[in-house]
Amino acid sequence: MSALKEVVVVDAVRSAIGKSGRKGMEKGGQLCQASAQELLAAVMRGLLDRVHAKAPGFDEREIEDVIVGCLSQIGEQGGNLARFASLLAGIPQEASACTVNQYCNSGLKAINFATRALKVGDGEIMLCAGVELMSHYGMGSDIFVAMEAKYPVRFTPRAHDIGMDVPQGVCAEMISADQGQSREELDRFGMWSMQKAVTAERNGWYADHIVPYSFTHEGQSYTVEKDEVLRPKAVEDPEGYWEDMKKLKSPFQEGGRVTAGNSSQIVDGAAAVLLMTADKAEKLGLEPLCRIAGCASAGGEPVPMLLAPIPAVKKALARAGKTIEDMDVIEPNEAFASPCLSFAKAFGYAYDDPRVNPTGGAIGLGHPIGASGVMWFGEMAHHLRRTKGRAGVQMLCGGGGIGIATVVEAV
Repeated sequence: MSALKEVVVVDAVRSAIGKSGRKGMEKGGQLCQASAQELLAAVMRGLLDRVHAKAPGFDEREIEDVIVGCLSQIGEQGGNLARFASLLAGIPQEASACTVNQYCNSGLKAINFATRALKVGDGEIMLCAGVELMSHYGMGSDIFVAMEAKYPVRFTPRAHDIGMDVPQGVCAEMISADQGQSREELDRFGMWSMQKAVTAERNGWYADHIVPYSFTHEGQSYTVEKDEVLRPKAVEDPEGYWEDMKKLKSPFQEGGRVTAGNSSQIVDGAAAVLLMTADKAEKLGLEPLCRIAGCASAGGEPVPMLLAPIPAVKKALARAGKTIEDMDVIEPNEAFASPCLSFAKAFGYAYDDPRVNPTGGAIGLGHPIGASGVMWFGEMAHHLRRTKGRAGVQMLCGGGGIGIATVVEAV
């Protein structure tokens, strides 16, 4: 058997992030009238054009597969969205395409699937992406919309017996209470995330890899190229922002700790990453952002579900031959602040460690479910290169108690 290939990250891009707003409503966000298929295609094309500019010898016919993460695979996000988008992007038809659903983990799962294929020699180039227009399809749409069909879904009455009917927000409250996390700690983490995201945007750290998206709606043309979910007040008036956060109430529990201020934003967005074997990148004269050192998935308790990244990170670090102390970037997905505090406790770092989500997280910038893993993977890769860091780890928690993690290191 031949030796495993080294896999590198050639480039990573994303769309600007839009506020969630129901499709057709005048007060919706900047992407609420967009097409998920076209948005994803635009981001893919933007990524490939960047690579062509760096490597004229790059041939898209060598792309083995296009793997896309998406949670709500219905409507325009259904029907193997990856194939729709890849063809719309002008990717040669010879490239295969598939769409992955592992809840919040979907985008990073696409990256890990591609990594494993490249390692064993199943191709030399893979395009990974993710998209979610939460304005169009909220969480659970793929289940509940189907239940309204002519032939209703026979949803098992035993869902409660296996812990598959407890909302994530309720699980976040359970974790917070069980681990003695205070409302102030959660809010501090949430405010910190927003401050870092605003700072990253002002430093131009986002702009250098945002792909503009142009579309027409009802005869009017729009171009989306700047995030609209950031709250500058967190930086300009931190005391006022803090007072605003203290006024928020938990939607999950009377007197609870989990609020909109310490939870991820519901948003629209897409992201894409191009992976290659190190040999292929070298032949093309490309300088990678980083290489993938290890990846892993793990199951955990369905309730409280959000702690499954802990065993996944342990496995990924072991496979990479590294420890948490080796990481210069630690990227826990900020679906909620409470599990992020739990991860810090489990691995022995402070939750306000500057290595944690240095360019912000889902509380600050949003959590476009299927795109999140790819988006934050890209932010980690760019930040590692920008700061000349040694290594980073990304982790996400998915519904049903599934964790995922990926370790990258400098090249």
